[in-house]
Amino acid sequence: MLEELRIQNLGVIADATLPLDPGLTCITGETGAGKTMVVAGLGLLFGGRASRAPLGADRALVEGRFAVGEAALELRERAIEAGADLEDGELLLARSVSNEGRSKAWVGGRSAPVGVLAELGELAISVHGQSDQMRLLQPAEQRAALDRFAGADHGKLLDAYRTAFHELGACAAELSRLRTSAREMAREADMLRLGLDEITAVDPQEGEEADLAEEALRLENAEALRLAAATAHGAITGDPTTGEGGATDTVGAAARALEHDAHSDPKLAEFAERLAEAGALLAEAAVDLSSYLDDLSADPRRLEEIYQRQAALKTLYRKYAEDLPGVLAWADNASKRLGELDVSDERVAELESQHAELTARAADLATQLRASRRAAAERFSTAVSAELKGLAMPHAEVVAAVEARPAGRGSVDLVVDTTISGASEDGADEVELLLRPHPGAQPAALHKGASGGELSRVMLAIEVVFAEIGGPPVLVFDEVDAGVGGGAAIEIGRCLAKLARRHQVLVVTHLPQVAAFADRHLVVSKDTSGAVTVSGVRVVDDAARARELARMLAGMPDSHLGVAHAEELLAEAAKMKS
Repeated sequence: MLEELRIQNLGVIADATLPLDPGLTCITGETGAGKTMVVAGLGLLFGGRASRAPLGADRALVEGRFAVGEAALELRERAIEAGADLEDGELLLARSVSNEGRSKAWVGGRSAPVGVLAELGELAISVHGQSDQMRLLQPAEQRAALDRFAGADHGKLLDAYRTAFHELGACAAELSRLRTSAREMAREADMLRLGLDEITAVDPQEGEEADLAEEALRLENAEALRLAAATAHGAITGDPTTGEGGATDTVGAAARALEHDAHSDPKLAEFAERLAEAGALLAEAAVDLSSYLDDLSADPRRLEEIYQRQAALKTLYRKYAEDLPGVLAWADNASKRLGELDVSDERVAELESQHAELTARAADLATQLRASRRAAAERFSTAVSAELKGLAMPHAEVVAAVEARPAGRGSVDLVVDTTISGASEDGADEVELLLRPHPGAQPAALHKGASGGELSRVMLAIEVVFAEIGGPPVLVFDEVDAGVGGGAAIEIGRCLAKLARRHQVLVVTHLPQVAAFADRHLVVSKDTSGAVTVSGVRVVDDAARARELARMLAGMPDSHLGVAHAEELLAEAAKMKS
């Protein structure tokens, strides 16, 4: 329940606090006093579009204090999730708008995104005004109203249909993509396969490039290497043709010379040992040089093979990447992309089969949805028509017509209940609320068959029916009694009082017949004594309330006859409420 609403610097209201009670609260006042600012304030408090604060004020501020009992469990949980601190079961909400248009929101004393206020508003309050009546004339809104009335099982069926519908759309889009872009994808796939075939044919190996470069350098300088190795080998081993000794002979002779007298001095023995080791190393080097000379090749064919291999690698670098790791990465990515570009007949056939299954499933769910809507439409029509009888429209009947949407007027055509229908995410049905004003008359669309006053009563009857199945605990009506007077106005007041038995109801009204049924009566009055016109809000009861009703009845709050008439109206309303 909304216990208190405070509004600062909104429209003509400088600072007003509205104390609110359970039951029916009516808000009245002169034209231009700012009655609708109360509704605007509630809209702002619950995430509505913000306008700038009035000139001369730093900011506009709206604050609301809610009593959040156990019955409002979902509202409590969402507020706590947003970080709200619920003191003694009370939830404080606030919204401010600066003169520059910047907006801030608070939930339970903590700063919060404005979107959180909107989410809480959906759980806490429902606002209805003349604009809502206009919205109810739209087919989409009428379908949504019927779906809301149909109940939880219908909602689950609608969710299942929407899931199937979106899956069908995704499958159809993928199938269309494959069909329409098959040529481009096939061309890309061919290019990728050519590249992969080329890389596979070359078969580059990690580290191969350095090995090839080393081998090519050796083959290119084979003669010079052979001469160097042979000269070194000869210097070590000597020349057998001339008998000239080499380094091994010289070192051996030196070692033997030292060994002859090594027993006389340990130093010589050490030198002899080192020379013997040097001789062994020289002999080993001579063997290795001989083996190197045997293995050294100057095969021009092998060198040509290396040149060709290096050229093949460079071709890959020029086409696909600047080095071998890049080429290998390109090949890996190309293989993955080929998997994505699978345009084989098998993939198309698979999607076509899947599309057929999803089409059948969506059509079946759309058929169930239509049957569920038609069953709900009968209950809805009966319930709303019954409420209209208590709103001075005893012979009127509201008919909720559920018809197949014509083929071609949806995203896709489905066979629903043996009829080809255009389907969208909301089903394959057209829903229209019709009004039959009296027996024998043909039902007509609301915007054609209902006057302003009748439309107001139809809207109220629908809201009463919705209230029977749950909904937000706070209902706000902004002049939904427009175009109504006389006995019909009294019936609207009685209907609102009945609605207030289960909900907290706030009504902005210009009809004294409606205001007479209020449990609490608030009057918005303007003060023109200063340079700027401002408005305030006060609670009226007893004599003050009778004077306000007299003002509303005849514009004469001080008329004894007018006050007497108002008191009679209050007494009659009290009898009807009891």
